[in-house]
Amino acid sequence: MLSHLQSYNIFLASKSPRRQALLKGLDIEFAIRTKETDEEFPEHLKADEIVLYLSKKKADAFSGELQEKDILITADTIVWINNRVLNKPENRTEAIEMLKLLSGKKHTVYTGVCITASSFQTQFVGSTQVWFKELTLAEIDYYLDHYKPYDKAGSYGVQEWIGYIGIDRIEGCFYNVMGLPLNLLYAHLREIPLH
Repeated sequence: MLSHLQSYNIFLASKSPRRQALLKGLDIEFAIRTKETDEEFPEHLKADEIVLYLSKKKADAFSGELQEKDILITADTIVWINNRVLNKPENRTEAIEMLKLLSGKKHTVYTGVCITASSFQTQFVGSTQVWFKELTLAEIDYYLDHYKPYDKAGSYGVQEWIGYIGIDRIEGCFYNVMGLPLNLLYAHLREIPLH
């Protein structure tokens, strides 16, 4: 369905195995091209503004390097609750605190995506509401012991054990919670002109 992209070299700038698997699911050929980019952002930014800023920042790290037929996809995901951002936990203590905060409450997962070529750049945000049931400390400990979600925003993976037992309901794109709003990404890739 995205056969017009065959004339492009598509790169995903992400080490996340989940993002890589999701993009592969769209049946397009791509390569991985990453750079270390710090994830600092101005304190005044809120919610979706943060992921738009960071996905563009990751794209800007490749400034001047893209060839005429290259397309670069960058993304950033955060968990937003009580007017604050939950990124990846630094350690077990922080992971426990994050999961206790999410327990029994609704939060929003935002993923910002930036599609960059030498001649254009476009950005969009996926937004998904997630409701967690009350989690016991034993459940939180079990999850951290067996799944070690230290590379995940909010300290959890929706596609793992904690998602199976802990999530009451979701409104919006499930795959957005994993790190890529696939329906939106597909729609934007479909709009890229033939080269």
